[in-house]
Amino acid sequence: MTTTDQATDLTPDPDAAEREILLRYLAVARDCLVWKLDGLSERDARWPVTPTGTNLLGLVKHAAGVEIGYFGETFGRAWPGPDLAWMRDDAPVDADMWAAAHESVPYLVDLYRSVWAFADDLLTTAPLDLPGHVPWWANGDVTLRQVVVHVTSDLTRHAGHADIVRELLDGAVGLRPQALNVPEQSAQDWADYVRDLRTLADSFATTPRSTS
Repeated sequence: MTTTDQATDLTPDPDAAEREILLRYLAVARDCLVWKLDGLSERDARWPVTPTGTNLLGLVKHAAGVEIGYFGETFGRAWPGPDLAWMRDDAPVDADMWAAAHESVPYLVDLYRSVWAFADDLLTTAPLDLPGHVPWWANGDVTLRQVVVHVTSDLTRHAGHADIVRELLDGAVGLRPQALNVPEQSAQDWADYVRDLRTLADSFATTPRSTS
């Protein structure tokens, strides 16, 4: 290595402090989403709990596609992993929101973790003002900084979806393993709490709907 190369290697990262914050929040969103699959059977992981078919394994599959697109194509980077039929332009609507029979929980979790590595190769090295273009946005000129914030926001929203889906499946709740962020109450306490909320809601049964 030349002296010039060594000097370049030792140049401080001007984005270091901001990058650390952005990566930390992105990692938390990823971990919270994947954690919601822990302990579930293949059936429950795939089970749709809303009229639009929202299911936990589908949320993780969707998140993998989100990161491949935003941290790949947006910055002219090809996904080096397997060809994913559900990401092609001719894929059926919502093909990324449910797992096919051969796409098991371990398979999709491993796929998503490999996507993290693909994304982090860029996120840990490129300047945050690196320009990119999101072809599926009307005005798609972006920076890496903007894309990290957008993806983190998107994943956090889906982690919230996963919270509700998991609770409806088996009653498991919590923000993350190290900090559930849920009051410690007995099953009876929770039942009484929900009963009181329903009683309060019922007291508004004859109130006209808001038009705002």
